[in-house]
Amino acid sequence: MGRGRDNGAPHARPQNPPYGQQTPQGPSYGYPPAPQPYPQQQPYGNGGGYTGDYGEPEYFGDGAYPQGAPQGPHDPYAANNPGHTQAFSIGEDPYTQGETYRAGSAAPPPGPIGPRLHWKDLLRGIVVSPNQTFLQMRDYAMWGPALVVTFLYGLLAVFGFDGAREDAINATLSNAVPIVLVTGLAMVLSAFILGVVTHTLARQLGGDGAWQPTVGLSMLIMSLTDAPRLIVAMFFGGDAGLVQLLGWATWVAAGALLTLMVSRSHDLPWPKALAASSIQLIALLSIVKLGTF
Repeated sequence: MGRGRDNGAPHARPQNPPYGQQTPQGPSYGYPPAPQPYPQQQPYGNGGGYTGDYGEPEYFGDGAYPQGAPQGPHDPYAANNPGHTQAFSIGEDPYTQGETYRAGSAAPPPGPIGPRLHWKDLLRGIVVSPNQTFLQMRDYAMWGPALVVTFLYGLLAVFGFDGAREDAINATLSNAVPIVLVTGLAMVLSAFILGVVTHTLARQLGGDGAWQPTVGLSMLIMSLTDAPRLIVAMFFGGDAGLVQLLGWATWVAAGALLTLMVSRSHDLPWPKALAASSIQLIALLSIVKLGTF
């Protein structure tokens, strides 16, 4: 066919170009193009480009396939090819695809499910709707209501013990005031320590709640649940049968509320939540409830 040899045609191409150089591309003048110097190789890929004006090829990258591999259609305009990068939205992370790595957890922890409750709604919610209240307040500290309510409970707790009530009533005002104040501060400190113990046990059992909401809610539960027994004991004394019955009933209620609170605040099943609240419940029974007996 006259390929690669001078057959007398004008502007014939050289037969063997130097190694590493390509045959100059130009008008063919009716002659077929010269073959590649190394047919077994594909220096320009497998259909990776297109022919532009004047027969000059243009390429968008190396699209060569390994020998023997199936060859499919190649799109030079596909994303992530040289010269054609993929577009991303503003604020989108192309490497993590919207997921944030967090050590030790497969998913980010849940955030607050509602606004912080007012102290009136908080106290009423613990009694009326404890489940929703504990879920909504699991991420908020409540030191103000917890300290005030527990201190007031401690001031009245003196009159729930027969011996302490007689001492406070028979003492002079200058002696009775320190007794009442010291008892109130002691109850606040005791409730705080018991709440910390409950939180520590919950974390040891796999809980993920914060310590401030756990301690604050435990202090409120301790004070509010024992308030009915304390009010009745101020008039009838701690040895009355009604007071003892209320003592056991309110202790069971305190156990149920503490278990529910720890379960919601730390995302624990109720057996583990009850185990985390056990020390605080035993302390309440031995110090406050059985102390009246």
